[in-house]
Amino acid sequence: MHRERVVITGLGTVNALARNTGDFSRALREGRCGIGPLTLFDTSPYRTHNGAEVKNLDPQEMVPPPFSRKRMSRADIMAVAATIEALADAGLFPVPESICEDTGIILGVGSGGKLEGEYAYRDYLQSEGRRVHFSTLANLCPASSADRITTALGLMGPKTTFMTACSSGATAIGFARDLIAGGAATVMLAGGVEPLSQTTYATFNALQAVDPEFCKPFDRKRQGLSLGEAAAMLVLESLTHARQRGARIYGEVLGYGVTCDAHHMTAPDPEASGAVRSIRAALSDAGISPSTVDYIHAHGTATPSNDAMETKAIKEVFGTDARRIPVSSTKAMTGHTLGASGALAAIVSMIAIREGFIPPTIHHDTPDPECDLDYVATGARPAELNVILSNAFAFGGNNTSVILGRYSERGIHHE
Repeated sequence: MHRERVVITGLGTVNALARNTGDFSRALREGRCGIGPLTLFDTSPYRTHNGAEVKNLDPQEMVPPPFSRKRMSRADIMAVAATIEALADAGLFPVPESICEDTGIILGVGSGGKLEGEYAYRDYLQSEGRRVHFSTLANLCPASSADRITTALGLMGPKTTFMTACSSGATAIGFARDLIAGGAATVMLAGGVEPLSQTTYATFNALQAVDPEFCKPFDRKRQGLSLGEAAAMLVLESLTHARQRGARIYGEVLGYGVTCDAHHMTAPDPEASGAVRSIRAALSDAGISPSTVDYIHAHGTATPSNDAMETKAIKEVFGTDARRIPVSSTKAMTGHTLGASGALAAIVSMIAIREGFIPPTIHHDTPDPECDLDYVATGARPAELNVILSNAFAFGGNNTSVILGRYSERGIHHE
């Protein structure tokens, strides 16, 4: 059966480094760090106090009509801003009425409006129950961001919200690709959004999984991740549709794989079996061999167990090629954006292909014998990239690997 090729024609992001993709690209190349003291809530009760926060998030500036700013959560604001940028980048904002029925959204999420729920609960306690109304909590549901976007833009195609922890954004891209390839949609918004919240911050601190300073992926002195927040949105469409309207094409979604460790709620399988199967499934779906991969955008959280596991998985899949393939983790710059991280990684991958460089793994100073691959640790590296593997490994053993490629008329399979 013929499957329509699916290409990427628009990118949009809001994160601690930048409010748009162009500025994000420059920050990645320069190896900037967006991790610093948090201001969203009081961190004094916790063992750590840093995170990658989006400063001065202003809905008046970032959310234009036809969106209503009324009672928007932090997640909604970031998701809408990234969506508008991605659609405008693709030449599809405002969305043409002729494609609304065949355009949808798949969004990976985590906290949703949890931060606003925390504020409301605090007000409830302070006012002895007199100051909280249902409307205050209307956007507590993590699905509200996708609801706002489809309603404001009149999108009537498929709509789904994924909550598979840190693999949510990557899974959203894979599922959106399947919908287009199978003819269920022509254009899809696919991405993720994750705001910081006190509950999430407290949880990771309780697990002692947060570095008190900033995360150091694959470094021997790593002590854990740094939490961050972001929205990342990509416009996916059928190659046929993109050609018909003369769209600029960033790249192609070649394949993806999804597996489960079935091992532990918060710890990865130390044998890396789920990660290995996820990567192999993605390569198989893309119809390419491991030797075709030019760069690996690692999940790279900087927790001792995850980095060792991912290194083991890469060695298992790529064999003698493992030390040849450059690897990097941009979480040392953006923080770990959880539900948005897989989608943000896809934007990083498109930037890397388009701009011809591999972003560095900053803060990687001390080699670890268990993590002995080429982690691109001394600044951005010029590179001509055709195929990128992007990994997202989550709590609950939820693994998603995505294969992204440079677009060519003939297709990467025949080059």
